[in-house]
Amino acid sequence: MVEEVGAVVNQGGDHEVVDLPPGFRFHPTDEEIITHYLKEKVFNVQFTSAAIGQADLNKNEPWDLPKIAKMGEKEFYFFFCKRDRKYPTGMRTNRATLSGYWKATGKDKEIFRGKGCLVGMKKTLVFYRRKSSKR
Repeated sequence: MVEEVGAVVNQGGDHEVVDLPPGFRFHPTDEEIITHYLKEKVFNVQFTSAAIGQADLNKNEPWDLPKIAKMGEKEFYFFFCKRDRKYPTGMRTNRATLSGYWKATGKDKEIFRGKGCLVGMKKTLVFYRRKSSKR
């Protein structure tokens, strides 16, 4: 017996709400996120995903992100976001919000496709709830 499974997308407010059958989980690998979603977004800025929302991480506090997520559970939510430069002509990334800042921690993880084809890097960020010295 074959059961048809589909997604229903409801437009609600500023983002879509996706209703899926019980048991469905959006749990992509790092390689899948890069090659199937991020790559599409880079080459087509109009690209949208039923599973990945758009968020400005400098204007949204971490505790507000679950409310604007399209999918996710507990600590895992996925968003497209643009990098905000700390200085207009510089390379440093601005990671400050109104109530704190995101700080890179640990070593960047290399993400490979198949056997040896580097497709991206994964950076771990920790949010500190206090003002940074400069925003």
